[in-house]
Amino acid sequence: MRELETGRLRLRRITAEDTQTIYDNWATDPEVTKYMEWEPHESIEVTRRIMKLWLDEYEKPDTYRYGIELKSDGTLIGMIDVVGYENGIPAVGYCSGRKWWGNGYMTEALKALTAELIADGYREIKIEAMPENIGSNRVIQKSGFEFVDTRETPMSTVKPQIVTLNTYRMKR
Repeated sequence: MRELETGRLRLRRITAEDTQTIYDNWATDPEVTKYMEWEPHESIEVTRRIMKLWLDEYEKPDTYRYGIELKSDGTLIGMIDVVGYENGIPAVGYCSGRKWWGNGYMTEALKALTAELIADGYREIKIEAMPENIGSNRVIQKSGFEFVDTRETPMSTVKPQIVTLNTYRMKR
């Protein structure tokens, strides 16, 4: 996994030293986690446990997990990663602190990650968002993904409620 740069961002590996920043900047915010598969972290210990899992996954060759850092001041504002593979097709997920929403940072990060995945030989990339998550749907569309369909599914094992997801794909 290579470090990636855009005009305003550096996409880099997360480290154990990022734990407190992740906890403070987005992991505890119910507005950030509203559309995520996980609940807000109740303590720094939750973030530490998850970080251990994430850092261990860097040993796998198909791990793409980036912290999104502002080049201007080095602030870690979010994360973007391949959250899984569906028949060999990478599925992307992301989040950022609310303070940085609406500045085009996530569109910039998503375009960088999709370019990296295509350069690494993936011919298709998938991403999903709930229809009511208007900002995320805009990011996905501005990043070159095409709407495929909607589906109903349990959100996750942590949040088992049935939700509707818009499915998007990008093909090379």
